[in-house]
Amino acid sequence: MHKLTLLITLLVLSFIDTRAQFDFFESKATIGGYGEMHYNYKNQAGTTKNTLDFHRFVVFVGYSFTEKWTFKSEIEIEHNYVNDGEGELSLEQAYLDYHYKDYLGFQAGVILVSAGLINENHEPTLFLGVERPNYSKYIIPTTWFGNGFAIYGKHSGFEYKLNIMEGLDGDKFSFNNAIRGGRQKGFESDASALLYNFRVDYTDIPGFKIGGSATYNNAISDSLSIPFTLIEIHADYRKNGFIFVGEYGNINYSNISLKKSSGYYFDFGYDISKLLDFDWKVIPFARYSNYNTASSTENSGDEEKVYNNKEWMIGVSVLPIENVVLKADYSQNTIELNSKMTKYFNFGIGYRF
Repeated sequence: MHKLTLLITLLVLSFIDTRAQFDFFESKATIGGYGEMHYNYKNQAGTTKNTLDFHRFVVFVGYSFTEKWTFKSEIEIEHNYVNDGEGELSLEQAYLDYHYKDYLGFQAGVILVSAGLINENHEPTLFLGVERPNYSKYIIPTTWFGNGFAIYGKHSGFEYKLNIMEGLDGDKFSFNNAIRGGRQKGFESDASALLYNFRVDYTDIPGFKIGGSATYNNAISDSLSIPFTLIEIHADYRKNGFIFVGEYGNINYSNISLKKSSGYYFDFGYDISKLLDFDWKVIPFARYSNYNTASSTENSGDEEKVYNNKEWMIGVSVLPIENVVLKADYSQNTIELNSKMTKYFNFGIGYRF
């Protein structure tokens, strides 16, 4: 009788344990996204321009096959519609992810270059200012994605990632846009000259991230290859209501008359909601930026001054909840060569989920 009771007990426990194993993980699909609408006022030499634009509509779609195997994607529509070269529809991310351990993971598909603070984390609730910083447009350049592979991990407070992916089209480098025009964006990419990108951040101090990245590519070209190296450093501090963000980047080129592109920006902000005993976050901020897509050229002189932009900005970000933001800012941008000043006023609303 005791043996029969023991046998039944063992069978029940075995069944419960087996069910527990099956119930521990459940495959599932996830959906998310973000979007932002902007009102932009521009005044240049007395000529004004006003636009109202739903700048980005983005949908995230993911699926968890197991605890270790997942799929993630990001589909974006820019400027409301796509027609006759206007607007843009792009697949900015679409990759399989194998997360072996915290210190080691692998990705393959359409991935983002790990450079700067915003290229990989560019939802409107995460950065100050209505538009992304101009530095992040012309030096990094955000959003920079393509087909490739990545190895990533975290260990002893350090986060790191190595990307090997499609390179750039050197024929589309320019004095006024640096490497931005050379992005292939995963469209039947020429893989004859791969790009190598490595980033490391230290994140073991609460509210503080500091790090940098190095990117190298011997860019393809019809006439000759154009090697370039992008080195950037960045820091992000958010604690006790204070916000400090800073980035500096430098691109060196070979075999063309453009020799260097460089820039930086600094944001300072403070959440005054606690002082006001207010539930919404209210973050006044100031920015200073200097970026030059042709900071060094073969002929030097005016070529190095015409694209040298100095910019200051003041603004406010208001977050009624963590995933919704209202923004406004005013800025002035001055070109070194002729001291031409452009004034901007922007208002925006953004969300993510």
